[in-house]
Amino acid sequence: MKEKIGTLLDDVKAFKAENIEQLEAFRIKYLSKKGVIAALFADFRNVVPEHRKEIGLMMNGLKTAVQDKIVSLKESLENITETAVKADLSLPASAPLGTRHPLSIVRNDIIDIFSRIGFTVSEGPEIEDDFHNFSALNFPADHPARDMQDTFFIEKDPDIALRTHTSSVQVRVMENSNPPIRTISPGRVFRNEAISARAHCIFHQVEGLYVDTDVSFADLKQTLYYFAKELFGEHTKTRFRPSYFPFTEPSAEMDISCNICGGKGCNICKYTGWVEILGCGMVDPNVLDACAIDSIKYTGFAFGMGVERITMLKYQINDLRLFFENDVRFLEQFKSTI
Repeated sequence: MKEKIGTLLDDVKAFKAENIEQLEAFRIKYLSKKGVIAALFADFRNVVPEHRKEIGLMMNGLKTAVQDKIVSLKESLENITETAVKADLSLPASAPLGTRHPLSIVRNDIIDIFSRIGFTVSEGPEIEDDFHNFSALNFPADHPARDMQDTFFIEKDPDIALRTHTSSVQVRVMENSNPPIRTISPGRVFRNEAISARAHCIFHQVEGLYVDTDVSFADLKQTLYYFAKELFGEHTKTRFRPSYFPFTEPSAEMDISCNICGGKGCNICKYTGWVEILGCGMVDPNVLDACAIDSIKYTGFAFGMGVERITMLKYQINDLRLFFENDVRFLEQFKSTI
């Protein structure tokens, strides 16, 4: 048994590991419950009494040598790994480049365009009360948008709901600011709608507000002309159609020439050559009064657009659900080149 322990001790001293896997195999071989040292202790009962002390010391020495060897090799391997990492810092990164989500790209583009003409960015809570989400925006008590079919109420409380638009942020800005006010409100909104290729219960908006003396519909049109050409290109044509919103009067919807078919007509524009991108109008005096702004002295305009709709047009995406599925094949199309 002495010879066997001596041979094992020589093997332990001579052992070298090139990686953590080899070191782990060495540990299991010697220190596991069914390993070499466990077998030696099992055989120890057969050693004659006069040799037990000597054999016992040799066995303990072997176990200590194995443990010391594992600690020494582990430190050595970790140092090699750290050195290799430091030496490879000049090499190209092995991880693939990250991908910015298309909604984030377009949202940032919209913010950048309006920032150039003096609009600041304002944000607010996603859970809103009735006043900020509806009442202050001139929604009548019986307006369909207050119905459960359109709104996610919190614990069936008719006064607390997930915001249905970022117009609620504009109300908070008007409550806490004095004109002139020029701000955009990007954010996530929620509506109780069936999910399809053209609709979702969660989507994103960017709404704009400008309040000052002598603000006119002409100011609104020129602002949106500028936005459309900056985002979609100088060739883009625009038109306004009369519409209705509780918080603006007069109200309009803005269309742009279809950038997919060039205005010739396709299934995206329903063969009209035009695609709606946003709603807008002059701020209703009742909204200004609800926010303690003098509607005799001040006027203003507001507009709102869905980021998903804009992104679909800009990148010619035909299914809105792709924005929420996290399909790597889809997201890799927007991979950064920087």
